[in-house]
Amino acid sequence: MSEHPFRLREAATEAHRKGQLDTALAGYARYLSQVPGDAGIWSNLGALHRKAGRHLMALRAHERALVLDPDGIATINNAANVLSDIGRYDESLALRRRVLAQTPDDAAQLAMVVRCLRGKGDYTAAVKFALDALVRFPDDAELRMQLAFAQMGAGNYAAGLDNYKARWRAGELQPRDLPFPEWRGEPLDGKTVAVLPEQGFGDAVLFARFLPTLQRYRCRVVMPVKKPLQRLLHGLNGLDEMLDSLRVSDSVDYWINMMDLAALHFATDQVVPPPANLTVPPDSVARARAIVHPHNDKLKVGVVWTGSVTYRGNAFRSFSHREFLPLADIQGIQLFSIYKGPKLAAYHADGSDAFIVDTGSSERDFADTAGMMRACDLIITSDTATAHIAGSLGVPVWCVLHWDAFWVYRHAGEGTDWYPRMRLFRQHRPLDWDGVMADVFAALRNWVEGEV
Repeated sequence: MSEHPFRLREAATEAHRKGQLDTALAGYARYLSQVPGDAGIWSNLGALHRKAGRHLMALRAHERALVLDPDGIATINNAANVLSDIGRYDESLALRRRVLAQTPDDAAQLAMVVRCLRGKGDYTAAVKFALDALVRFPDDAELRMQLAFAQMGAGNYAAGLDNYKARWRAGELQPRDLPFPEWRGEPLDGKTVAVLPEQGFGDAVLFARFLPTLQRYRCRVVMPVKKPLQRLLHGLNGLDEMLDSLRVSDSVDYWINMMDLAALHFATDQVVPPPANLTVPPDSVARARAIVHPHNDKLKVGVVWTGSVTYRGNAFRSFSHREFLPLADIQGIQLFSIYKGPKLAAYHADGSDAFIVDTGSSERDFADTAGMMRACDLIITSDTATAHIAGSLGVPVWCVLHWDAFWVYRHAGEGTDWYPRMRLFRQHRPLDWDGVMADVFAALRNWVEGEV
């Protein structure tokens, strides 16, 4: 005997509300088998799949919801969200404008219009739309964040980084709770300032170049650094002392966020400073040389296919290790995996480690990563911390980008001012890694054949 549809619906939506996604998924399926015309549940199912990272399944559900409820604001909004996620920006914009026709004062919807425009690489339109919207909603943090991303993508770093200070109000980051005051321009002669890294390891490497900005203030600069980066960042220009962590007992007068140092720099200088000086210890160099020694007759290529799996956008910027296997078939090439993390399990399970030598799993820290990069002739990586390390080291590096790249790389071009020796390879269209990896394959084959 089948369960009553009303009870099925209530139980599934309650499980969804509590974050019990597997239970909710099964419940929605049972309910929809009996009541296939419920647009709200199709929309809920789409939102569930989106949260689980199954964006194409989410789109299928939202398309069914739209057929059943073409004018429902929640239905339209949910569909627009997943279309934005997968790079179908024009379709998302069309839906968002339908929502705005009914609710013109929806600031969240206005912010997502800006997000779609900058996702298309139309920075000019994105900036104009955001500035117009902020006249009406000057305190909206998400609108200001989207404006910041568009401005930084356009290369207007001074304005973009200033607006990006809204990140602490937009729910992106947990606000600081420290016993020391934030520096807001007070005189610093003889004072100690703690520079606080933000977000991931890659951001710490990227923005370490701005530490010398404080030198003109004649202050002492300290910075807490997580253990995986400590040896690599030892001896940074502009850093007087590296700390394991920031403690209440530390003699600190002020603190400043690392990205706000970038804002301080660009307020007076439009030139992107060179990357940070990184340290590759002798034992990391020796380790790398020993690993590559059996392959010294080959072109040595270090590869990374994914970043941190905890980063919510990782699924879009990363790809399978198997995408590199055709490169391993090029005569005269030896690939080395310098990835370390949970995605190694699949790489070992299918035997790819016979063709791509595993070096990452035995690394102690990012200094060992840097040692391997120095021992290789080329690094090919997804957009993750390894791209910033390779770029800072100045080794030849190819960064393989998804369609909506980080603002440092913008949306067009083969290079970036932030890393002069980096070459950029871009997806031809959203979700398609085959095309861009074919470009990488052709470029690497040309290198081997002496055409590059």
